Amino acid sequence: MTQIHLPHAVARLRASRLLRSTRPFLARGGPHGERCGGCRLILSHCLCALRPVVPTRAAVCLIMAEHETLKPSNTGWLIADVLPDTTAFGWARTEVDPALLALLADPQWQPYVVFPGEFVTPDRVVTELLADDVTHQVADEISGQQSKRPLFILLDATWPEARKIFKKSPYLNQFPVLSLAPEQVSRYRLRRSRRDDHLCTSEVAALCLALAGETLAAHTLEAYLDVFTEHYLCAKQQLKLDRDDAVHQRLRDLRLP
Repeated sequence: MTQIHLPHAVARLRASRLLRSTRPFLARGGPHGERCGGCRLILSHCLCALRPVVPTRAAVCLIMAEHETLKPSNTGWLIADVLPDTTAFGWARTEVDPALLALLADPQWQPYVVFPGEFVTPDRVVTELLADDVTHQVADEISGQQSKRPLFILLDATWPEARKIFKKSPYLNQFPVLSLAPEQVSRYRLRRSRRDDHLCTSEVAALCLALAGETLAAHTLEAYLDVFTEHYLCAKQQLKLDRDDAVHQRLRDLRLP
């Protein structure tokens, strides 16, 4: 039986953005043809049957630049595919979605703004989760109380746009800045970057999940990005997919029973 997935936060944000468009959005690259509404790929290379869902204690909040939801290569969509507790909000300089402010004020969450620490004062920078988040399982067992859940705020945008969002969103100033120092080189091949250490949004999310102890979700998101990339590039180059290759097999091996 085919599993039916309801539209997630990024899909809903995309639908809202399309309703406001004055002309159709035409994605660049690849052959022309009908795209799947679930994965944004052409139907012959649809990814929906392979979508993994991994519940986690940690959550992701995406603050997305104006056009990101419209790009088929956007990887914030993949995060929302995998993590049920993903929220997504469009960014505007002159207004803030009240639902975003309500989420950030919810006492169940410990928000972290994920951004390079070199752009903020040292007192805001953290390189690992706060003690309450790291030791939540032990603390909960001993005290019977529920500690705060990590909420990773990711700025889903090009690098210049992300810097603008960070600088012009004062409601984020109250939260610690989680600065990542990944040893890995980005494997993202769908857009060009001048620097190999600039990771795409889903790669950043996987690193955050690993810090939170969400190992299965982190590995699954990494594998899902690789599969999505393979489908996207094969569709763009009009190549046949090998659904039994190592990339697909790795994702299958990670699926929950």
